[in-house]
Parts: sequence; C-alpha cells; structure tokens
Amino acid sequence: MATLDIFNDDAFSVSQLTQTIVDIPRLPTQLGDEGLFNEYGIATTSMMIERTGSGLKLVPTAPRGGVRATAGRERRKLIPIAAVHLPQGDTIMADEVQNVRAVGSETEVDQVSRIVTRQLTVLKGNIDLTLEHMRVGAIRGQVLDADGVSVIWDLYEIFGMTRQTIGFDINSASSTTDLRQKTEDLKRAIQRKLGGKSFTRVRVKCSESWFDKFVGHNKMYKAWELYQQGAFNREFPGQTFLFNNVLFQVYSGGVVDGNGDQHDFIPPGKAYAYPEGVRDMFQIAYAPGDYMDTVNRTGVPYYASQERLPHNKGVDLESQSNPIVLNTLPESVIELTTAAT
Repeated sequence: MATLDIFNDDAFSVSQLTQTIVDIPRLPTQLGDEGLFNEYGIATTSMMIERTGSGLKLVPTAPRGGVRATAGRERRKLIPIAAVHLPQGDTIMADEVQNVRAVGSETEVDQVSRIVTRQLTVLKGNIDLTLEHMRVGAIRGQVLDADGVSVIWDLYEIFGMTRQTIGFDINSASSTTDLRQKTEDLKRAIQRKLGGKSFTRVRVKCSESWFDKFVGHNKMYKAWELYQQGAFNREFPGQTFLFNNVLFQVYSGGVVDGNGDQHDFIPPGKAYAYPEGVRDMFQIAYAPGDYMDTVNRTGVPYYASQERLPHNKGVDLESQSNPIVLNTLPESVIELTTAAT
C-alpha cells in the first residue's frame, strides 16, 4: 500500500512535475489557440523594451554638392518591465495516498502520479485561463489582475501612447453610417499607427452585442446573409464575418463569479481591431520560477513542485507561472464602439 515515502522518488521532483504539467492539454482559449502571441523564455525576472523616439522620414532633394539632410540620432528609451508571479496550490492528504493500492503491473508511483496529475490539471487550467485573460488585456491595452480592477501593466502609459477609438454608429439598425467606409477608415488608422510596418489583414475581436449590432445593421444585413450562405466553405469557424478584408470575430471568453454572473473579457458593446502579421507585436516572456532548481535558467510557461506538510499529514502541491504579457504597439489597436464617433 502506498505511503508518503514515494514522494522522495525522482518522479516527484520539480523537473518531473514541471514536465507533467506541461504535458497536460491546455484549456481551450481563443487567443492562445490562434498563436497570436510570440511566447519565449527569459533567464531574468524582468526585461527591457527599447523604443526609438524618431521614425523614418522623407529625404528632400538638393543641388549636387549642396547642403544635405541629416538623419539625426535616434532617441532611444529603455523601458523595464517586470514579470508577475502567479502561484497557486493544492493539497494531497495522506489518506488519499494511503488508500492507493498497486494494481497489476502498475507501481505505487504510477498510481500516485495519477492523483498528482489530476490535481495539476486543475492548477494548469487556472493558469491557462489567467494567461488568456492577460492576452485579451494586452489587446485592450491594460492587463488587469484577477479582480478585474487592479492594473498590472497599462501599456499605453508604459509606451507613452494614446488609445484610439472609432465609433461605428450601429446602435440603430437604420443609421445612415457607411460601414464599408468605416472599415476603410479602420484599416488606414491602423496603417498610420504602424508607420512603415506591413500587415496582412485586420482582425476584430467583438463582444457578442457589438457583433450582433454590426451584422444586423440595415446596410450590412445583406452582405452578412450572403456570407452565411457560404458557411460550409468558410475558413474561420464560429461567429465570424469577413468583410472588406477585415475579419470580425466574436470573443465569448470570460469567467463566472461566485454569484453566477458572467464577466466577459471583452465588455459588452466593445470590439478591438488589431493588425495581423506584424512581427513581435504581441509577446509573452516567461521568467524563471522561484525555486533553487530553476533560478537563472530560461523560464518556461509552467512550473510545479511538492513539499510535505507538517507532521507528515500530506503533500502540498504548487504550480506557478511568471509571465510578462505585452502588446508592443498598443496604439495600432483600435477600440470600436457601437456609438457614433
């Protein structure tokens, strides 16, 4: 019959438990599944972002041998950003382990590993949901803590930029707004903020209410109906609408509080448009865990460890992640509202 002594086995070391939690399938998350964010590890608990204060400019003509234009020195600014620490724990009590009996060819370690994996699955799911919440926050320009109020990173403030907003005037289905022109204005606004950077397409993450008003508008309804007729050939599943090379997509992720109320990551009546195909615009850097086994090593998305409880009553499991979640060009994300501009 299993005892707590088996936790001295290498199978329950930090490295093996970390590998176990990495191998657990990720909780389905829209932004995480799309691979929008470039994810990588760093060996420190903070990173520096370098911004240049001047961009490219046109060179004026001049007579041969005349006064030449000077390019000038780039004004560079180093911005430090620290990783946040996301620890959480769970407990395996002695009775859970004591009642495990080796069956067939499986060893006691194999059996107890199942209990550990079950607990780690819950912990990893919480981290995945938290990281998705942070990804949405990076698109919106403010990454918030779990309470939905405390600001972890205000990306507009960090980079000295201003939020851009475009009103689509779709609160009334009969408004006279030209929605095709609105999408053109949207693409041009993003291009201006990107400067010389190229992008492949604009994608808009919409709240359900914003999307419904957009496709239900009198001047959009026919185009939406035609798009729906070709749904079986559609490249993008779910509630999506490709119009004028802008992909509108419902984002329905969120959390339910203790009262059973839904809190969507994208607020009702809002949508956020961003360019696709811009290299390193969205990033997640993972700092090392705060274990002796992991300090000064390249960080990974998840860590896990275990420690005996006092009086040998059980084992305390811990899982953690230490991310920095960034949108390095927050000004090129445009907030869309249902109201008129």
